[in-house]
Amino acid sequence: MDYRALAKRLLLRAKRRGARQAEAFVQVGRESSCRVRDGQIEELTQATAKGVGIRVIWRGRLGFAYSSDFEPSSLDAFVDRAVELARTAAPNPFNGLPTKEEAGRPAAVGGLFDREVAELPSEWKVRAALEMEKAGRAVDPRIRTFESLGAGDSVSEVYLASSEGLAGQYAGTSVYLYASPVASDGGQLQTSYWYDTKRFLGELEPPERVGSEAARRALRMLGARKVKSQRVPVVFEPLLAASFVGAVAAAANGDAVHKKSSFLASRLGQRLGGVWLTLVDDGTLPGGLGSAPFDGEGVAARRTTIIRGGVLEAFLYDTFTARKARARSTGNASRAYRSLPGIGTRNLFLEPGNRAPQDIIREVKNGFFVTAMLGQGANIVTGDYSRGANGLWIRDGELAEPVQEVTVAGNAIEMLDGIDAVGSDLEFRGSTAAPTLRFAELTVSGE
Repeated sequence: MDYRALAKRLLLRAKRRGARQAEAFVQVGRESSCRVRDGQIEELTQATAKGVGIRVIWRGRLGFAYSSDFEPSSLDAFVDRAVELARTAAPNPFNGLPTKEEAGRPAAVGGLFDREVAELPSEWKVRAALEMEKAGRAVDPRIRTFESLGAGDSVSEVYLASSEGLAGQYAGTSVYLYASPVASDGGQLQTSYWYDTKRFLGELEPPERVGSEAARRALRMLGARKVKSQRVPVVFEPLLAASFVGAVAAAANGDAVHKKSSFLASRLGQRLGGVWLTLVDDGTLPGGLGSAPFDGEGVAARRTTIIRGGVLEAFLYDTFTARKARARSTGNASRAYRSLPGIGTRNLFLEPGNRAPQDIIREVKNGFFVTAMLGQGANIVTGDYSRGANGLWIRDGELAEPVQEVTVAGNAIEMLDGIDAVGSDLEFRGSTAAPTLRFAELTVSGE
């Protein structure tokens, strides 16, 4: 099907029904996955999906509808439904699609599509999952089973066209592995996980390494116990550091800032931490899982530095919120065909420092190295941060006994200011990444 021609036809229909502006967003994709357990295939699936969403503006009123039925009569009906919804909606002076001037030229972004992933046979996923399981079990006989384990891939295409003259398309791939083993010893069970996701098969971590690393992480937690409540230096390994910077970025959401429901709302231009802190969202990163030539409403992807050298420099916007805030879209409209655009990050990362993670740990006499967390993290209104945590205690600069069922607490503003070491180990395993981080002192609540 010629989806570009389809989108233009939908726009023409909407204009004929009285819409002043209209936008069609088409998504087409395929996903496949495999799960195994005890050497047997537990689930092998493949699914394809396609759909289109249309956004229309009528006298300052917004209407939206979506459909996965591409029959001509059904498409006509769903366009008409969007226009009727607009006629009954409340007007808003900020409603409107981005103009060509606001959108800019789509970014030239490479490394989004791998034909090898697009043509990956089911046998590869089965073999990869079995290899992960075999490698994990081979690490130690105390790895008794896997809570979950599998492999998968996806292929997606996006087509966008609007009455404002915007039109574009792109395709992307992704492939992933994950393993969550269960270690057992003396009646105690411990689970952990490891995973990797990339756009290109050749960049994916080997299955054997994913399985063995997941097993190692579960085994090191055997014998875990609580510690006494205390304030100590706390080190977040990269996966947990990424979760923390994700919480900071959520507070940089332009909508939350405009509503004054973000702990960063009044801090633009202020220093939040040391000069070694630079937080970036980059939709143009080659091979990035969040990269694309344009965002969910056709605005060109770009690099936005949220925190530069410890100073809060920018917030993230889509077109609607930018107009309310008298700002410019940062190309951060995120969506699927079933939804209206909302603000989201693209490839979010904290720039690495020059400290080896071993050196960061070696400087801690008594502290906590966090490897897993539960809970939501920072409250974006107040900045209060409290999460259940597991990990390893640090004694005299060495990782020592495992710790579980404690809580790490602080305030996001104080935590940013308290980061006194940034590792050199930045590595993307998704669309959000950060290196090892050390906080000078946080509250660890246990016994």
